[in-house]
Amino acid sequence: MPFYAHSGTRADRTDWQLLPDHLTAVERLAGDRGAPLGLGIASGLAGRLHDLGKYDPEFDKVLRGENIRVDHSTAGGRVLIERAPTGLAPVAQALAYAILGHHAGLPDKSGAEPGCLDQRIARAAAPLDPDWEAHLPVDYRGVGGELSARMRRDPQKQGFDLSVAVRMLFSCLVDADFRDTEAFYSSLENRSPDRVWPSLQNQLPDLRARFDAYMAGFTASTDLNRLRTEILDHVRAKAALPAGVFTLSVPTGGGKTLASLGFALDHAAQHGHRRIIYAIPYTSIIDQTAAVFCNVLGDEMVLEHHSAIETEKGGEASRDKVRLAMEDWAAPVIVTTNVQLFESLFAARSSRCRKLHNIAGAVIVLDEAQCLPRKLLLPTLAMIETLAVHYGCTVVLCTATQPAFDSDNLKGGGLPLAGRELAPDLGRLSEKLRRIQILQGGPMDDPALIAQLAAVPQGFVIVNSRKHALDLYTAGQRTGIEGLVHLTTRQYPAHRRQIIADIKERLANNAPCHLVATSLIEAGVDLDFPCGWRAEAGLDSVIQAAGRVNREGKRGLDSSVLTVFTAPDNSPPDEVKLLAKAMHSTAARFGDLLVPEAIRDWFEAVYWQAGVKRLDPLGLREKFQFDGIGTDFAFREVAAAYRMVDSPMVPVIVAREDAAQNLIEQLEHPWVPSGKLARALQIYTVQIPAKARDTLRANGKGSFHAPELRGDQFFVLDEPSLYHGAFGLWWEQADYLSADQGVI
Repeated sequence: MPFYAHSGTRADRTDWQLLPDHLTAVERLAGDRGAPLGLGIASGLAGRLHDLGKYDPEFDKVLRGENIRVDHSTAGGRVLIERAPTGLAPVAQALAYAILGHHAGLPDKSGAEPGCLDQRIARAAAPLDPDWEAHLPVDYRGVGGELSARMRRDPQKQGFDLSVAVRMLFSCLVDADFRDTEAFYSSLENRSPDRVWPSLQNQLPDLRARFDAYMAGFTASTDLNRLRTEILDHVRAKAALPAGVFTLSVPTGGGKTLASLGFALDHAAQHGHRRIIYAIPYTSIIDQTAAVFCNVLGDEMVLEHHSAIETEKGGEASRDKVRLAMEDWAAPVIVTTNVQLFESLFAARSSRCRKLHNIAGAVIVLDEAQCLPRKLLLPTLAMIETLAVHYGCTVVLCTATQPAFDSDNLKGGGLPLAGRELAPDLGRLSEKLRRIQILQGGPMDDPALIAQLAAVPQGFVIVNSRKHALDLYTAGQRTGIEGLVHLTTRQYPAHRRQIIADIKERLANNAPCHLVATSLIEAGVDLDFPCGWRAEAGLDSVIQAAGRVNREGKRGLDSSVLTVFTAPDNSPPDEVKLLAKAMHSTAARFGDLLVPEAIRDWFEAVYWQAGVKRLDPLGLREKFQFDGIGTDFAFREVAAAYRMVDSPMVPVIVAREDAAQNLIEQLEHPWVPSGKLARALQIYTVQIPAKARDTLRANGKGSFHAPELRGDQFFVLDEPSLYHGAFGLWWEQADYLSADQGVI
């Protein structure tokens, strides 16, 4: 009897997809994706065997619509493990992780969970039709050679290296499976596939010409612009250096963003990189950076990816519909956040891992790299080093201060950064770009802050939480401060863009402008205030806040002041408290926090002396064990633990604007790809705690739209009164607020 991978619409099955056709196609697609990574044989073999379990005659009942469960994902991995030649068990296990995980996500090797690899392999196997043996033989040694080439000789690094190789071949498999299934159903239902991006290498001559033309539009009429030009020229002159990890240390206002883009374009031209990925801290917003890149390179070249809209549940039903919003990062230029980049690299779910093979061969620019969370620092640096050593990545660590992650200072996990600085002398740049004073203001409660803010025509206050920012803003409203503005991640990106444009107009016209914000404005937002106040935090955050004062150097140094204060009624989170304590200690030893010696003192305290217990307290690097005989990888355990944001955040779409409403209506059209809609809806999305979204849903304030077509991907706010023009989405009281009840 014939065996099928996917069902069609005809009773005679003439439009169903034959299983051998699917396996052959996925083998080819996965191999094509793995080849540039040196994993073509491994990825192709995973593709050939991934759906072997569909040779179980019972699976035909699933395709006929019967409500039964048939495990079709384990058989391929079981065959590999049971038939592995002596000494090649690790090869079979590496492939089995990917095959077993291609729907449910990468499994742990062992443990009490029934979904772990060991327990799934040990369960009684369903009988397969002998036709499956047409997909033999298996080239274990060819796969073993590829995997060995992706592992260093250092025994301390081999397990981690092999785990990343598994992630990469898993990504190739998932993407190939998705593409072939999508092509089948798109043809069946006359749907258009998601967009096809152009190749970076094909576009580079035009992109570099566009960049040069854009930079030629800046005049060297001021000392600051002349210095920015000098920095840019110096950085681009180093593009021919060998690929690997670099630092770019330029104080705020020195033009790091455009300098790093110029380097990335030139370096990619020299070394054949496949794309450019620009990641900024999770605490900031990427709107402005994406807008700059689109302006320079063209909208059609840039993917902006921050608010992940994707299915919350796996399973055969959701995958077979393939109306998923999984992003594959195939664009020439991607602007994203550290959360998206690194949580994907440590993820287990197929939807998040699909993009990984497209990260290989990229120039990755990490803006404000010192913002990487300390508790995840060592595993994050291990991933950066592995991408550079084995997967053709160049990684540029951009900071406004100085490198914190070099192996000479950060023992037991730093990066080899000696001789890899792209910028001119940091000490000279710091002196030339000096435009502000930082003063210690001591304790300041909200009334004191409001009084000081009201006493100046223009100024800002940055605090450490969304709650404190909202409390301060409402206090300012009650006081009647003119030109009071609130900027927070409670607002969706398109709304924030409007607010930022209004702020810039107010600043340019000397109109009253009093901004209350969270740390989101400390990276990726170019604002130029006369003065500001910053709640106590780490010195890196304080310096970033200082970069929003006298940014263009048009005011005198004496009148350009950032005041650092302690908020007695709003204690910072424990981690921020530790960083702030070190900052105060540094301030006591140095009168000027902006001199390189003071910055080095702070980094020494919070990074170089911290040790493994603070920089990898959960021991995540040790969760990938390899002893030459077998593996013990904890993919799911690590994915659950590697969280840059402590509480899981999920997207809520706010359709206040006509454009957003139009996109919501398109969710009902089956021919419109989910990926296209997800990209367009990002700018109307607010990230909130998962429990808060559950509350919105339980109380009828929000729902998944078009669930029969899109599943649980597109959650839309159905109660417009919960979103306020002044401060965004108020979800805290969703359990009792109704449409006619206000917040303030």
